[in-house]
Amino acid sequence: MSIEILREYFNITPDTSFLDGKYLRYVKEEKIYTLVPVTNMKEEVLVELYLMSDHLASQGDRNVSVFYAAKDQKFLVTHQEEDYVLLLNSYTKVPAKRSFGRKLAKFHQRGRSIQVEIQHTSSLGKWKVYWEKRLEQIEKVWYQVVQENPNNDFDHMFVETYPYYMGLCENAIQYIVDTELDEEPLDIDVGTVCHERFNNDIWGNRMWIRNPFDWVFDHASRDIAEWIRQQYFRKNKSFLPDVQNFLDEYQGVTSLSSFSWRLIYARLLFPLHYVECIEQYYLTNSEKQHKQLEERLHKHIRDSAEYESFLGNFFQLLGRNPVKWNIPEIGWFNVLG
Repeated sequence: MSIEILREYFNITPDTSFLDGKYLRYVKEEKIYTLVPVTNMKEEVLVELYLMSDHLASQGDRNVSVFYAAKDQKFLVTHQEEDYVLLLNSYTKVPAKRSFGRKLAKFHQRGRSIQVEIQHTSSLGKWKVYWEKRLEQIEKVWYQVVQENPNNDFDHMFVETYPYYMGLCENAIQYIVDTELDEEPLDIDVGTVCHERFNNDIWGNRMWIRNPFDWVFDHASRDIAEWIRQQYFRKNKSFLPDVQNFLDEYQGVTSLSSFSWRLIYARLLFPLHYVECIEQYYLTNSEKQHKQLEERLHKHIRDSAEYESFLGNFFQLLGRNPVKWNIPEIGWFNVLG
């Protein structure tokens, strides 16, 4: 059906196609087209994704997917009561040296100069509210499981560990509050184009494509913290050199302010790995997923002391003096013990 849409609305008959992650890509004369279903997306969100994509492309980012207009010069097409947009990439070559830190800093640098106000895709300044809401939802589930009595291993682990992780969440939320009270943001702390969850794979491996549907408007520290988080969980024993190199590369383009460092730390304090595991378990009915999530939760609990140590020594590990940067440390065992 996708080829039918390309022909009917865009006058494109692709030469070939291939599966790339969750997307089917179509190739025509060395250009790559990606049809994205957007039926359930708000128009205001689509407009902002278009504006961010257009801006980054105009600033020289060759890997950004741009919105491609249909024959009627509209970007949104409706076929059999379903809505779609088409993305175009003309250049997708993966660089010989990926240099994620430097590339991300350049990406953020371009994103900061956007002139239009971004509202509907923005999480800027909203972390505290989002985290409080997620914590509140999980707490309701916890009370429900306690009242109904845990009836499997996951329930038992959740009931026993939630108070500890609730403490971590509350520390992260308080850290955000203190940062916003104590620190004056600098020019580099304005909002920019970020990713929902930045990681080594988000731009692709076979080719580099920066997809607007992966984006959110936020503080750059979001991407930095999420990259560090995924690196820690991927390479628990050997993550440090990669993280140091990533941060050195990033700061070779843009120096991080004390405000940025504190937001990075606050985001790492928030135990997203635990929160997502709990949320996913109680939202799915799949036995297979339940088993996978049970194993994941067991691993998170088993390794919690290591993660606590990582957080407690975060700035020392990176060779940074928290006092010099006016970064408050948390006395883990006193606060959470």
